[in-house]
Amino acid sequence: MNGYKKIAPEAVSGNTFNMIGREWMLVTATDSEGKVNTMTASWGGVGVLWNRNVAFVFVRPQRYTFGFTESGERATLSFFRGGYKKEMGYCGSKSGRDTDKIADTGLSPVVTDEGATGFSEAKLILSCRKLYAEPLKKSAFADAGVCAECYPAEDFHTMYVYEIEGVYEKE
Repeated sequence: MNGYKKIAPEAVSGNTFNMIGREWMLVTATDSEGKVNTMTASWGGVGVLWNRNVAFVFVRPQRYTFGFTESGERATLSFFRGGYKKEMGYCGSKSGRDTDKIADTGLSPVVTDEGATGFSEAKLILSCRKLYAEPLKKSAFADAGVCAECYPAEDFHTMYVYEIEGVYEKE
């Protein structure tokens, strides 16, 4: 990937709490037919699970991206510098069912060595392979207040755990 250097997951710099929760990320997945869709997310994380470096993200079934994360094996998490809030907001408020968000925002897709699609404008791309998917369940919430606050309509996210296979940092 031109303009990027591949680094170890442990070499990622920055505060992941800020990167995900405040700066946001694009979750981009390719479905079984090769079509790509992206959505903005501010819930998720990175860490170690099952002796692997992983990222976990959450997608509601109502989101168009859900079909892509369900049927596809790969996804990327793309993180941007501050100048992309407008594009990130657009990708979080519009549906790929109705518009081509990638074309509308002018973002430039790039394919990682692992075969996942990210964006050349991103400062950091995590290229991932799906390991696990599980819908959240009301009965599993130990704190009923979180469930009531975040899911008043009981429209629970599905949690995806992805193995991080490649990390690309803008040079």
